[in-house]
Amino acid sequence: MSLEAVVWLESVLAGAVQAGTVFLIASLGEIYAERSGVLNLGMEGMMIVGAAISFIVSNALGHGFAMMAVILIGLILGLGHAFLTVTLKLNQIVVGLALTILGLGLGGLLGNAEIRKRIILALNPGVEERNLIVQEASKLPDIHIPFLKDIPVLGSMFFQQNALVYLSLILTFVMWFILFRSSFGLALRSVGENPAMADAMGINVFRIRYIAMGICGMLGALAGSYLFIGYQPFWVEGMTAGRGFISLALVILATWNPLRAVLAAYLFGGVETLQFRLQLIGVAAQLPQFLLMLPYIVTIVTLTLLSLESVKKKIGVPASLGIPYSRE
Repeated sequence: MSLEAVVWLESVLAGAVQAGTVFLIASLGEIYAERSGVLNLGMEGMMIVGAAISFIVSNALGHGFAMMAVILIGLILGLGHAFLTVTLKLNQIVVGLALTILGLGLGGLLGNAEIRKRIILALNPGVEERNLIVQEASKLPDIHIPFLKDIPVLGSMFFQQNALVYLSLILTFVMWFILFRSSFGLALRSVGENPAMADAMGINVFRIRYIAMGICGMLGALAGSYLFIGYQPFWVEGMTAGRGFISLALVILATWNPLRAVLAAYLFGGVETLQFRLQLIGVAAQLPQFLLMLPYIVTIVTLTLLSLESVKKKIGVPASLGIPYSRE
């Protein structure tokens, strides 16, 4: 393999990790929500609100405050979803789609130049004039791990990334351990499979689902924040571009397992990265729209295959997914 080919491969794989981190963070939250029996179709809305809040607060106060604000807003959105679907027992699909529409509208409102300026000035009256005008923010700096960064291919993939990429990988293992190796994880999975039996065993079904949706909301908003300050630090209305819905397909592909979500997320990230890399080397340069369709084609094919009853039984869909629980 020539040097040019190796460099190209390294750039594609490193790009797959960067692009896939958006999907990974979102899917980790969605896995916990669906394992508890709550279907969250509002991930797209959570992500765009997270990106918008990150856009404003990072320009006013910096990245640290931006991520704290995003996590708080995500928690509020997640608990709001839980209140409507768990306490009021409204249709989860309708609530999720409504949350997506609300998020897209709220994101557009917050991204409006005049609204943005007023919020930034309220947060930090001494902010520089430039921060009131620009549609971008400084990107999170890459952190190079000594020695490990020099490993061929793997070094650029995993050891020359920003803090949120490292955090996503740590979260993956922590959330896998909690889900499959802790009493809370057992309770969470029990609630998603048979809430009546879990309730009879003394597990608070409603509290578990509230916690799961709180986690889902925080990680969904954080995924949107990463999309803005960690991946493409310039604001465009509707910049999530369906990534929240792609994350839903990714959860199914990962069979509700955080470790498998890593591979699935980087697969989708690789498909997204190839859109640009293939054009750079002249492949399908005359048909860029076809390349832009690739992630969505993969999503549709995945959902179609996994909607088959025979496949659903094999992959272990949570039995009570999308079904409100009423205590008799």
